[in-house]
Amino acid sequence: MGKRIVFLGSSVTYGSAANGMSFADIICEKNGYEMIKEAVSGTTLVDEDDSSYVSRLRKIEADNADLFICQLSTNDATYHNPLGTVGEEKDIDSFDANTVAGAIEYIIAYVRKRWKCPIAFYTGTRYESEHYADMVELLKTIAEKWDIKLINLWDEPSFNAVSSDDYERYMRDPIHPTIEGYRQWWAPFIERCIKDMLI
Repeated sequence: MGKRIVFLGSSVTYGSAANGMSFADIICEKNGYEMIKEAVSGTTLVDEDDSSYVSRLRKIEADNADLFICQLSTNDATYHNPLGTVGEEKDIDSFDANTVAGAIEYIIAYVRKRWKCPIAFYTGTRYESEHYADMVELLKTIAEKWDIKLINLWDEPSFNAVSSDDYERYMRDPIHPTIEGYRQWWAPFIERCIKDMLI
């Protein structure tokens, strides 16, 4: 109760196929967490304009946070944004936020410096996208470098073993869950991860 969680993302974090209610709303309402949900559909990690993850992160007005959770945006895969490479350092000024890797590392460095709270990134569930698959592999390397939590729905065996009937109910399309998908599929799994990080 009373923990503040900051969520940063795009349409999946927003809940665009569920009338604006995503796993974030469901989990926070159930557990009494304070939620800051900075989620805008169609936006990217790569810092191309004022709508990017990086730009919107800087505008969040919160003095503190108990947990920060960021979406690995499928939009970067859709737009084939450059992956970039994992940096050798952890200096925030060394990252090229115009690449996926640089933007992810910038976000981690920014949050760690500003809020000093646990950090997690989450992936989408598996769909046909070689570029997103490469982004997931990149994120694994970054998560290991920075020792952050990776909520990896892409590789999660239980998610990839879901029946076709359940998948039809849970997903509006290959990227966006329905409200039933959030409530019965995504939220219970992510909730367990959140509770482990808030202990």
